[in-house]
Amino acid sequence: FHFLSNTALSGTYYSASTKPNPPKIIMSRPELTGHASLFYNEKEARKYDSSSRMIGVQREITDRAIELLRLDDSKPSFVLDIGCGSGLSGQVLEERGHVWVGCDVSRDMLTMAKERMDRQRESAQAGGDDAMNDDNDNDHDDDEEDLQASTGDLMHHDMGTGLPFRPATFDACISISALQWLCYSNSAHQNPKRRLMRFFSSLYTVLKRGGRAVLQFYLETAEQAVLISETATRVGFSGGVVVDYPNSAKAKKHYLVLGFDRNNQGRQSQPARGATGPQQQVMVQADNVSARSNKKQIPIRKKKGSKTKEWILHKKEVQRKKGKDVRPDSKYTGRKRPTKF
Repeated sequence: FHFLSNTALSGTYYSASTKPNPPKIIMSRPELTGHASLFYNEKEARKYDSSSRMIGVQREITDRAIELLRLDDSKPSFVLDIGCGSGLSGQVLEERGHVWVGCDVSRDMLTMAKERMDRQRESAQAGGDDAMNDDNDNDHDDDEEDLQASTGDLMHHDMGTGLPFRPATFDACISISALQWLCYSNSAHQNPKRRLMRFFSSLYTVLKRGGRAVLQFYLETAEQAVLISETATRVGFSGGVVVDYPNSAKAKKHYLVLGFDRNNQGRQSQPARGATGPQQQVMVQADNVSARSNKKQIPIRKKKGSKTKEWILHKKEVQRKKGKDVRPDSKYTGRKRPTKF
């Protein structure tokens, strides 16, 4: 053993084999800390935009969302970016040659996105002025793509109140790590079901027929996936949830893929990543029938005055859960009495 100093001898010391492990730090979900506009303040927005790991994750998720959109790369598309944050996903859309409009509830995140777009615009203007004084046209052609100004626009808006755009405005829609915020209530007047209904109803309106929406989100419970899928189906969307890397706790990603095709061709499963064998394609259909089948079936009485054995057993189980004294079940429970003695 290596003894500590005299001032520490009165305390407890451990050998290398008996020293306890440091306590694990459990990170709470941002959605549980309050409204998104309060969580993504100026400090958090700066940290979010300067983290190389976060930037890499955002680019990877956005690339996957654009892949699931199946956009025509031969021409630019008009894409709505819901929960655009600091504009990382919009930058990926620009690199693919698309025009985009981003909305977010955090003004600080939008400020970061505007600063990024302003720097890009200034660089494009400076590069254009230098190119006019340059006699070498070949160098100007090589740098033309890097000197283009931003093709995006920004708007401060809460998606839970609906999307304030004209009908059939956008060719497609993406959302990265924003949809799960609608499943939480941060004040007395916020109802998750109503906010989801307003969001999906307006999204159904602003998308052009034949367009698609890919919304990536993080789940806390399976009930949230059912709530989101049922609401999207109720307003008229078809599609479901694509799960990438379903066997990984950290790399698992959920993508809600929505469209307007209600026939079987529109409901074919999307290719999922990170799965092998029978799980190579993972798709959770957004059907009301499948959602209802997961709910517990409660026995229903056949007619008034008739009590089946299943109904009696269910009734007794409910009484037991309430702490009441209930007779034990036997082979005579629910047994029909003879008409005569």
